[in-house]
Amino acid sequence: MFDKILIANRGEIALRVQRACREMGIATVAVHSTADEDAMHVRLADESVCIGPPSATDSYLNIPSLLAACEITGAEAVHPGYGFLSENARFAEILREHEIAFIGPTPEHIKVMGDKIAAKQTVAALGIPVVPGSDGAIHDEAEAQKVAEDIGYPVLIKASAGGGGRGMQIVRSRSDLGLALSTARAEALAAFGDDAIYMEKFLDKPRHIEFQIVADGKGNAIHLGERDCSLQRRHQKVLEEALSPALNAAERERLGGVVASAMADLGYTGVGTIEFLFEDGEFYFIEMNTRLQVEHPITEMLTGIDLVQEQIRIADGAGLTLAQDEVSFAGHAIECRINAENPKTFTPSPGLVIAYHPPGGLGVRVDSGVYAGYKIPPYYDSLIGKLIVFGKNRTECLMRLRRSLDEFVIEGVETTIPLFQSLLTQPDIINGEYDIHWLEEFLAEA
Repeated sequence: MFDKILIANRGEIALRVQRACREMGIATVAVHSTADEDAMHVRLADESVCIGPPSATDSYLNIPSLLAACEITGAEAVHPGYGFLSENARFAEILREHEIAFIGPTPEHIKVMGDKIAAKQTVAALGIPVVPGSDGAIHDEAEAQKVAEDIGYPVLIKASAGGGGRGMQIVRSRSDLGLALSTARAEALAAFGDDAIYMEKFLDKPRHIEFQIVADGKGNAIHLGERDCSLQRRHQKVLEEALSPALNAAERERLGGVVASAMADLGYTGVGTIEFLFEDGEFYFIEMNTRLQVEHPITEMLTGIDLVQEQIRIADGAGLTLAQDEVSFAGHAIECRINAENPKTFTPSPGLVIAYHPPGGLGVRVDSGVYAGYKIPPYYDSLIGKLIVFGKNRTECLMRLRRSLDEFVIEGVETTIPLFQSLLTQPDIINGEYDIHWLEEFLAEA
């Protein structure tokens, strides 16, 4: 087993990885920018290394600085968390060249799944259902018109090299296609340095459902059920729950088996998430994330499996610790992403945390690096914590979540806690009857 792991991230996820390492008896190295010198993950690590100024480009994305930190501390492996360099194939390659383990999939699999066109072609060949659309990149308007007519309007134009809603355009008629193509290309180029785009059928009222998989790179893979991530704003997830209130056991077993078998055939290594749109009983692949997800804790609450420790064991060469028939799903779990933002305008709200009191009690988990006296910097993502709640069933889980939100105290900055308190009064949320457009429609009417 590794003796020392460098955590190439910050905030709650750095602390989450650190906890897993400590329980395994592995020493940790925290890296940080000058803006994060007082961060909790830095305070609790066995060693820490400053890797640059506040800008992420000059610190958390600075590969030479991260390599130097590994060499200085003797770290044998790097855990990238999520975001930053977690899906950067070149970073994984460089670590391999320096005989430092990357706790994640191979660079080759990161590359394939990072290209949305290649990913769609790869999974289709492995038997995973995909959204009807272009076979590859769209090169001109004439080709786009033909594809759109074949699959039918409305259609969705997407950037091949990225996600998060950038380079994405909905087209409802032929007359809008030309402008949408040029806009999507320009956005994709600006965001990802690559203007390649492709086209898919636009689904009006789908849910966003993802399956968590774990594979050992030796032809073995299992799935850990699904998460429903349909509550989104601007294509960014806000609240997630597991299992999905929209799926039954037969649907779960059917698609879970398909994705696990596909990842085994691919020879995939580590954890990953296969994301789908689900509408009228049909699943359509949209992308694969080759990393730990922000929302991984709800799967852990449901299954009792520590996904970070699984990542570490597999990266160290171990096989899977359990078979598919040993995975069980009991109860229900929900995660709220707590951001330092105005709950109505979503304007970031960095600053000094004057008071902090997380909720507790049975079935309540808070993943956060925030503490009273901590100054939230303005340079990074506004996520400051995750409230994860478990119950014997969905009703108990919702009641426990409502109680936990009322207990949660963060003073000095604005947070999205009031948004979640409002959502839990809505009949559609209580009944689990929502889709990926529900939240934006709700916010527009508020």
